[in-house]
Amino acid sequence: MKQPGFPTSRDERYLEDYQEGAVHEFGPIGISREEIIEFGRKYDPQAFHTDPEAAKQSIYGGLIASGWQSCALFMRLFVDHYLPGKASLGSPGVDELRWLKPVRPGDQLFLRVTVRQVKPSTSKPDRGALFSWCEMLNQDKEVVSTMLAINLISYRGQA
Repeated sequence: MKQPGFPTSRDERYLEDYQEGAVHEFGPIGISREEIIEFGRKYDPQAFHTDPEAAKQSIYGGLIASGWQSCALFMRLFVDHYLPGKASLGSPGVDELRWLKPVRPGDQLFLRVTVRQVKPSTSKPDRGALFSWCEMLNQDKEVVSTMLAINLISYRGQA
């Protein structure tokens, strides 16, 4: 499916299809109370992620999602809509990850991605690095998290 702002579908997208300064928005993706508790119990067992009653007494005043769960929701939207299907070669990591506001049960999250830099590889001419400034926003358009994603992407005809 062709995404707004991209000249090609996800499976036909390559590094040269990303234009510096372009802004793309995707979502929403929701999160439920049950999902927060399940994730918290399995991966981040702090009371404000796992116990609604104890969470009321925390500095957050209620249950909140783990920042790592927010990252997983980010990744779902990022892969489904932004990264190319065939040309994605993985990632060396992210920089500047920040959790700015709590994500709460019932929130609807949106991903806003700005193409910051498309940098050809100096040693491997078939690929380059895509630097993307990523912001997750809630339904009130408040930014809840940010990060600089770095992805390795093939050029067309090189995947």
